[in-house]
Amino acid sequence: MGDRDVDLVAVAEALNSGAIHLLRAVRTVDREAGLTPARLSALSVLVYNGPCSLTRLAAAEGVAGPTMTRIVDGLVGLGLVTRDPHPDGSRLVRITATTFGQQLMTRARARRVDALVAAMRLLRPNECVQLSKGAPLLDELARSIRNAQTART
Repeated sequence: MGDRDVDLVAVAEALNSGAIHLLRAVRTVDREAGLTPARLSALSVLVYNGPCSLTRLAAAEGVAGPTMTRIVDGLVGLGLVTRDPHPDGSRLVRITATTFGQQLMTRARARRVDALVAAMRLLRPNECVQLSKGAPLLDELARSIRNAQTART
């Protein structure tokens, strides 16, 4: 089946709708972490991608520097991240998840995965197989969109 056999606009619309509804559904599970969505997302970047500068974290989250500063201030205040001098320069800071932050994020991710597994158990076996084949493509789509945006700037 080639591109001509698939209505790409219809698939894109279905993906858009499905992604929004899925994220809204897991948001209720994410609330159990006790963090705002912005703080939880920033903490996730630090836990799963490692320490980084404030500028890089803001770029990863698609927010302005002052917004990320406020998010990080909140995370520091909760003991979830530390702000240390960056090894590349005296004016830069490096944001690192603390052990407590890593544990909180690990528990939050486990709750999200548990909710997804419980929902998938309600599907037919062939639907689970379809999801297992398609799920890795979501990361590829995200990468393609980021690459296209980078090429335009």
